[in-house]
Amino acid sequence: MPNRSIKDEELYEKLRDEGNSKEKAARISNAAARDGRGAVGHRGGEAEDYEDRTVDELRKRAKELGIEGYSGLKKDQLIAKLRDH
Repeated sequence: MPNRSIKDEELYEKLRDEGNSKEKAARISNAAARDGRGAVGHRGGEAEDYEDRTVDELRKRAKELGIEGYSGLKKDQLIAKLRDH
């Protein structure tokens, strides 16, 4: 049964098969349906890589995103958690 809140089911399923979270897949597929698939990849600013950030900066970003269980993580684990969000 299709999910009415997902605007591009095909892209959503592809992203889920690639291992993206439900939230991330829905966000990308809905943006692609709204703006066109080609426009989605070109959007965004110039953020520095997670590897170039300090652990404190990464923890601050995790807090902003509402991620839980990040306080005791090492840098590599924290980066993985942020990317999986």
